[in-house]
Amino acid sequence: MFKKKVTELLNDALAEDGNLFLIDFSITTDNKINVILDGDEGVTVQDCMKISRAIEHNLDREEEDFSLEVASAGAASPMVLPRQYRKNIGRKVEVKTSEEVYEGSLTGATEDSIVLEWKAREPKPIGKGKITVQKKMEINFSDIKEAKVILKF
Repeated sequence: MFKKKVTELLNDALAEDGNLFLIDFSITTDNKINVILDGDEGVTVQDCMKISRAIEHNLDREEEDFSLEVASAGAASPMVLPRQYRKNIGRKVEVKTSEEVYEGSLTGATEDSIVLEWKAREPKPIGKGKITVQKKMEINFSDIKEAKVILKF
């Protein structure tokens, strides 16, 4: 009953703001509520406070004692939803599959796959030396073990 009420409050709050979307949500047996958000334009502290208030102000601590934590997906957190990939098009990413690790620019994302592009040095087809070649690869979400944005400082 408690989880159902919290889920409804969370879904209503997210529906009010089309920018925000849910990455993870859990309630432990001792009523510790954890909500992890992401947003098409990022997540601000105000966004977290707004979602937190929408849940907290509609629950009665006299009925059910709880703790609540609303946070944004960290910049170094792996991407898990197609929507996260779409918001990061144009950024450099590292993608791990069961066979290999790829690093390149995320240039496309659909509901089923991503497109990664990078430059590679390869031996010339004829003669000695190497040439720079533009590579492009489509990777299905089902083949991705982990994908993260590469942060540059």
